[in-house]
Amino acid sequence: MRTDTTRADAAARGLARKPFAWTFTTPLYVGSSLNPINSSIIATALVPIAAALHVSVGSTAVLVSSLYLASAVAQPTAGKLAEVFGARRIFLSGIMLVLLGGLVGGLGQNLAMLTVARVLIGIGTSAAFPCSMVLIRRRAEETGLDAPPGGVLGGIAIAGMATAAVGPPIGGLLVGAAGWRWAFLINIPVTAIAMAMALRWLPKDPVPDPGHGGFRKVADRIDLPGILGFAGSMTALVIFLMSLPHVEWIALAVFVLAALPTVVWELRKTAPFFDFRGLAANGPLARTYLRQALTLLGVYSVMYGMTQWMEAAHGISTVAAGLLLLPMGAVSALLSRPLASRNLVRGPLIASAVTMLLGSVGIMLLTSHSPAIAIVLVSLIFGVTSASTTVGNQTALYLAAPPDQIGTASGLFRTFGYLGTITSAVIGGIVFRDGVSDHGLHTLGIVLVAAGLAVLLLTVLDRRLMNRDTNRPTDTPSTVENPAKENPA
Repeated sequence: MRTDTTRADAAARGLARKPFAWTFTTPLYVGSSLNPINSSIIATALVPIAAALHVSVGSTAVLVSSLYLASAVAQPTAGKLAEVFGARRIFLSGIMLVLLGGLVGGLGQNLAMLTVARVLIGIGTSAAFPCSMVLIRRRAEETGLDAPPGGVLGGIAIAGMATAAVGPPIGGLLVGAAGWRWAFLINIPVTAIAMAMALRWLPKDPVPDPGHGGFRKVADRIDLPGILGFAGSMTALVIFLMSLPHVEWIALAVFVLAALPTVVWELRKTAPFFDFRGLAANGPLARTYLRQALTLLGVYSVMYGMTQWMEAAHGISTVAAGLLLLPMGAVSALLSRPLASRNLVRGPLIASAVTMLLGSVGIMLLTSHSPAIAIVLVSLIFGVTSASTTVGNQTALYLAAPPDQIGTASGLFRTFGYLGTITSAVIGGIVFRDGVSDHGLHTLGIVLVAAGLAVLLLTVLDRRLMNRDTNRPTDTPSTVENPAKENPA
């Protein structure tokens, strides 16, 4: 008994000294990187998949859209489940789904099986980020940290955004060396490692309250009707957006028919899945969602739109186009950690808006005769945009979200990001509908200038961001009163 007590005391002292040790953060980083890498790793496998399955290359686009759709719906759902059932449990469940998706995809014999695999991977990888935010928030409260753990949030930012840029190169190597199935099978060893680390190093969840058992009580706690209504509405909305510029009227009708009763239900419920009243009252959180969506619209327009333009109008090879955009991911990764460690919000967000405007103007000046260095320069500028928006908005989210709703809020944060990403693909399809050309690229630049101006206004006119920046170290507990309590985000 005395030995157990001594070990418990030693563990408590270790937690107090270094609450965010590498053993705690590493599984969170690995898990959070799975979604962005899987989002982009499939790009280089689409043509080989089409050839192997004897289908058109265009039909393989469902493998991209299915993961985005599944992720947009699953992110806030996973966050809600983490709040109710425990973040570690949901994190591990997500890892198991990714493992299953890797197996199904790796053994798949037709496009339908591969689509199911991508949906499983999308749902499974969506658990990591909201669960990580719940675990980080819980650890900060347990150790008395009164400011966001900037270094940890910076690591999550790198895992959640910058890693998307390494997906295509990794995919190219895997597909080239071992075949397209490894775009799926690579998830098996990675998830096995993540599972082992999570089981060993992540703290166990609190014991569930036995008084809340039974399907009806559980469904009421997680607001199952709200989740289902949100899923149906979001699915129809995403399908409608992806169909543009051709209007998919059925999808639009389904969206309206699903969204209206869902909104009515959520407004009447005491503890709703999607808290419309809470979001309306929490302006800083709503503006954070909008900034994230608009900025990612710009970042992904560069990743997708400029890639198409480089290959079709500039005559650059696929490999070279990918290499020209790699600096964007590198700069994003290099800047995210130091920016986040200072817990800055307003400064990075202003930098994000300004660099988005500069980069968008740069896009308007590019032509099919521009040198490669000019393309790299635009890529570097948007790398700064990517890092500063991810860091600033993620810290703003941490400060603005109610502590008991950090999981759902984090999931919705990612959902709005996916909407921005999907919208970027829609805009790219519209501006290049008559063929990829310099004129279409310049039109894209004009759209991004407008989006950048909106982001800038959402930042500089937000008075609640004026006192958000704090340079106080966050690696150790502080006894200083939380400034967020004095001036809530």
